[in-house]
Amino acid sequence: MLLALQMEMQNDPTGLSSPLGRLIMIAGLAATVLVAVSVWWRQRKR
Repeated sequence: MLLALQMEMQNDPTGLSSPLGRLIMIAGLAATVLVAVSVWWRQRKR
């Protein structure tokens, strides 16, 4: 188990290819889009 983890970390030191890494990236992207739309919507109302 530990050897497999070490091998995976050598191939991808950031861990962004893992399912958890992808989920975090998608959540961050969604939050960024929501904030951008919120700011745009507030500016539009003025």
